[in-house]
Amino acid sequence: MTGEAATVDTPLKKLVGERTAKALAGHLDLHTAGDLIYHFPRRYDERGEHTDIRSLDVGEQVTVLAQVQRTAVRPMRQRRGNLLEVTVGDGSGGVLTCTFFGNQAWRERELRPGRWGLFAGKVTEFRGKRQLNGPEYVLLGEGGEGEAAANEEVEEFAGALIPVYPAAAAVPTWVIARCVRVVLDTFTPPEDPLPATVRATRNLADIGTALREIHRPTSKEALYRARRRLKWDEAFAVQLTLVQRKQRAAASPGRARPAKAGGLLDAFDARLPYELTSGQQVVGREIAADLARPHPMHRLLQGEVGSGKTVVALRAMLQVVDAGGQAALLAPTEVLAAQHHRGILDLLGPLGRAGELGAADDATRVELVTGSLGAAARRRALVEVAEGRAGIVLGTHALLYEGVDFHDLGLVVVDEQHRFGVEQRDALRAKAEQPPHVLVMTATPIPRTVAMTVYGDLETSTLSQLPQGRSPIASHVVPAAEKPAFLDRAWRRLREEVTKGHQAYVVCPRIGEGPVSDEEPPREDDNGRRPPLAVTEVAPLLAEGPLHGLRIGVLHGRLPADEKDAVMRAYADGELDVLVATTVVEVGVNVPNATVMIVLDADRFGVSQLHQLRGRVGRGSAAGLCLLVTEAAEGSSARERLDAVAATTDGFKLAELDLEQRREGDVLGVTQSGRRSHLRLLSLLRDTELIRDARAEAIELVEDDPDLSRHPALAASVAALVDEERAEYLEKG
Repeated sequence: MTGEAATVDTPLKKLVGERTAKALAGHLDLHTAGDLIYHFPRRYDERGEHTDIRSLDVGEQVTVLAQVQRTAVRPMRQRRGNLLEVTVGDGSGGVLTCTFFGNQAWRERELRPGRWGLFAGKVTEFRGKRQLNGPEYVLLGEGGEGEAAANEEVEEFAGALIPVYPAAAAVPTWVIARCVRVVLDTFTPPEDPLPATVRATRNLADIGTALREIHRPTSKEALYRARRRLKWDEAFAVQLTLVQRKQRAAASPGRARPAKAGGLLDAFDARLPYELTSGQQVVGREIAADLARPHPMHRLLQGEVGSGKTVVALRAMLQVVDAGGQAALLAPTEVLAAQHHRGILDLLGPLGRAGELGAADDATRVELVTGSLGAAARRRALVEVAEGRAGIVLGTHALLYEGVDFHDLGLVVVDEQHRFGVEQRDALRAKAEQPPHVLVMTATPIPRTVAMTVYGDLETSTLSQLPQGRSPIASHVVPAAEKPAFLDRAWRRLREEVTKGHQAYVVCPRIGEGPVSDEEPPREDDNGRRPPLAVTEVAPLLAEGPLHGLRIGVLHGRLPADEKDAVMRAYADGELDVLVATTVVEVGVNVPNATVMIVLDADRFGVSQLHQLRGRVGRGSAAGLCLLVTEAAEGSSARERLDAVAATTDGFKLAELDLEQRREGDVLGVTQSGRRSHLRLLSLLRDTELIRDARAEAIELVEDDPDLSRHPALAASVAALVDEERAEYLEKG
């Protein structure tokens, strides 16, 4: 290791040596001094306190601070040699067995009862006991013969607060800590990007102090200040990006599409068989006002499953048609696009059948454009779209590409928050003389800080009321492993509903044999649990067993599009009693006669997915029932998650729970970009106030200096924290 001065751009191999640098790069994607300095500790262990070993999950890669309680050497059964078992505890009753294979007498002398150390490895379970097999470890102590206290690594843990880093088996936390110490000894911090006025107003530490204290805290108070400053940098960078984009969008030219008295929209409102909820009326006025402005609308419409978003979107589309434009609705699947087509035609009646017998005088046409259309039907539909006779066009994202030309595209409605990338946005702009208005819809409630951080460049409208006539949904967890009789009762309950003339869904996590698709989880997890149940395997078993004699259909993403549509049509028309499906039914599928849903292996689904799925039942006048079948043990985190879903139908509460249980980096699209998250410390759940303050400062700064030209260091910092790829993701069109 060298004493060479380090900046954020200095390659690590110049500071920590070729071999260590190669390990840091290969296992943790850390290449420069800046990468390492911004690789913050995951948590801090404290001498005298303990890690709660009982809370560790099997399969988790962990580093724990624990004390050696006892050691035992016994011969191995299958081969020659001895096995060393070291029991370590955290002082609260939680224990782990660390197992070392082979004759290692020196290790037995080193791991004496009473010694404290950091032990790193993967948690496994053997005969009910939690284990770490052959863990890496470093002992903490006063030194002594044969003890790791003589090693330089232990210098890292001289303080009261011991940093524990996100690590890899080949690069344990103490190796990272040693490298950080080497870099910090010669590190020259970058110019502080945060304006001095913001630092003073918000009482924030300078960047150099924050970076040192986050790794080697001198006190809990200093650590708190360091974390707060670095969280602020992350929140501020994201909010500046969003505020800049929002400002640019507000200033960009678009075409006003004002409401027209006595047009299609008025005729539609007059024929609606029910009254709009007050929420639908308020949101409708907001959207109408946006459409009347000469700048493109960018609005997010969120509302619970069944809150009436489609009617709100249809009214917006009719306003645009009245103003001489066309509207396109993009759905995530062909099944949903086809259903929207049927539903909108039903709602419009003669208003949507221009050119047909019995059509209204001022009617428009509603066209469905999907990949599964026959050649002749597709040609006819594309002519209707290109010549402007089709005012409303429905389809998947294929609508945006080559061969689909609009006469005058004025509004794009995106169902289920599918975000646009650069390609789609360019394709959209190519189809309109000026950027069209955009309405993004989601039935997954979004916590306020997520809306502020991910959708901060969109105006947000929320529908919280359910329309009249929607029925309540009761949800229950069915513990199949503990109480198999409960599962038998679930199938009998389904048959009872069918006997009453209703229909049911059975949802499985996996399709079946063949390549794994996006709609199914991995077949086995790291802990060797059985593969998730599959539609193609479950359907015949149900047909021969508990659901014998019922009319059963199968629906999943690998079926040809025309077959999917035929199955969905048959189910909607009441020709099937039970639909065995994957999450392809998760969004938008509307069959009011369906009253019961049984979700198999429910613990394999996310909270928001389960909430979406159960929204498919109870859509008519009869009450809905959702049964969440699981083999997860009582008290496990998976079971607690299911209990929470069963306990409430409040989507906003469940969205908060979902956020708690996900890696928050995923929220900003790191999964989509395939890159390391740049949100390392900021919690969208816990840092609400900080995010709100950062947004207020960002608005003030951008109003004064739109391009940050007077703050070059800040502009560079924003570019580093929110790179262009992620910025494009945030923009969503």
